[in-house]
Amino acid sequence: MPLNGEKQCVNEDQQSDSESSRFSESMASLSDYECSRQSFTSDFSSKSSSPASTSPPRGVMFDDVMAAAKNLSDMTLAHEIAVNENFQLKQNALPENSLAGQVKRVVHQAFWDVLEADLSAEPPQYEYAIRLFEEIREILLSFLMPGGNRLHNQICEVLDIDLIRKQAEHSAVDIQGLANYVINTMGKMCAPVRDEDIRELKATTNIVEMLRQIFRVLDLMRMDMTNFVIRNIRPHIQHHLVEYERNKFQEILEETPNALSQTTEWLKESIDEELLSETVVSPGTEQSPTASLSPLLVLNNCYLKLLQWDYQTKVLPETLVTDGTRLQEVTEKLTQLKMIACLSLITNNMVGAVTEGLPELANRLKRISAVLLEGMNKETFNLKEALNSIGVQTCAEVNKALKERGSPTLNAEVQANLIGQFSTLGEKDNPVCTLMDKRIRLYMKSLLCLPNTQKSMPPMPGGLSVIHQELELLGCQYANIVNLNKQVYGPFYANIFRKLLFRDETVGKIDASLPTN
Repeated sequence: MPLNGEKQCVNEDQQSDSESSRFSESMASLSDYECSRQSFTSDFSSKSSSPASTSPPRGVMFDDVMAAAKNLSDMTLAHEIAVNENFQLKQNALPENSLAGQVKRVVHQAFWDVLEADLSAEPPQYEYAIRLFEEIREILLSFLMPGGNRLHNQICEVLDIDLIRKQAEHSAVDIQGLANYVINTMGKMCAPVRDEDIRELKATTNIVEMLRQIFRVLDLMRMDMTNFVIRNIRPHIQHHLVEYERNKFQEILEETPNALSQTTEWLKESIDEELLSETVVSPGTEQSPTASLSPLLVLNNCYLKLLQWDYQTKVLPETLVTDGTRLQEVTEKLTQLKMIACLSLITNNMVGAVTEGLPELANRLKRISAVLLEGMNKETFNLKEALNSIGVQTCAEVNKALKERGSPTLNAEVQANLIGQFSTLGEKDNPVCTLMDKRIRLYMKSLLCLPNTQKSMPPMPGGLSVIHQELELLGCQYANIVNLNKQVYGPFYANIFRKLLFRDETVGKIDASLPTN
């Protein structure tokens, strides 16, 4: 299947077999970990029902909403693991100055202070320490793989809580010895990246601080183990992803009937535009415009709109929520590449004749533009100032190259004109930006229309040679996202198309009649 960053722009069939039940169990266990997710219900539960719907939606109960949210979180986690090779869970540390962070520190410090006071008392009080060792024992046992009976028995024998309690009654508990055993056992079980933490534990002399740090390292080891499991099940998830996501989304649709409202609006908008364009082109035809309408063409146009989507204010279609972040990144990179292409086109038109035969200059100007346009999609970014700086730098680089070749430098009028044209690129409806945007969209559209069997890339439109490699790679990432989305949600799109075009009452029932390409 196409994955993030792979240079492969064709669909690949996703297979399913009897192992899918094991996959579902793996996802159920992983979904218990805290991950940042976007909820369907938060975005469209308050929206009206699908415009294609002819009957009022049934009441959605709280249990249905919670079940849908659980299905969404499972589906989102599975999708992220499958398409993002770098995905891993990380500890969710509270901000230093937050109220929750301060409360946590105070409560934890109070516990460790009480433990230190108990162990320093005469006679020592071991109750809290015993509870800690009991918890440590359970954590260590959870790390064991099936078949680790010998170490399992050893841990249970050394950390025998009943025996430790009897020793505590006679003040004969060797807390330091138990802690040393725990550290040595952790050293055998941990990943190499934790070896330094184990060495620091062994060097700790204060028993309370040692116990405190043992729990810190155990938390890290637990996260390491989770990420190890993720890496091992990734191929299995990839193998079953299409079937799993489709089934999960079907469950969401059954629990929340309006779970395709945004998607329906998204498709309906492109259908209306296509019908309007056909009416304008051939107003006298007797044939119904819907008869000649291509659902695949409409769907591809819908995907192309995502390249100009306002991800800050507009709600994504429900079927694209799991890829929202990746689509936004593609859009932002594409905007930067478009601007670099515009700058290159203006430079070539104005000073191309005097810089002909200097290929290294073009690469240097491209790097300068890329650096100064970094972060241009942020609200705080000053595009006009950046374009002006690029103009000044471009003039300086061109003059430097001309001097090295022994040619006369650019006069002040040409430099001012070049900088001025660069500055206008930030204006709305700039003709150069509009032209480059059309060509980029044309290239992206040609990627979506590639037959499954075609391995070669489509030709690059004129004026985009300066960003050829970057655009090709970005285009493949975009096409991979789209092709996987078609495979998973194609049946749902087909149902919506039938209902919008032919008033067929079948939305919510899976039908695989829509081709993926």
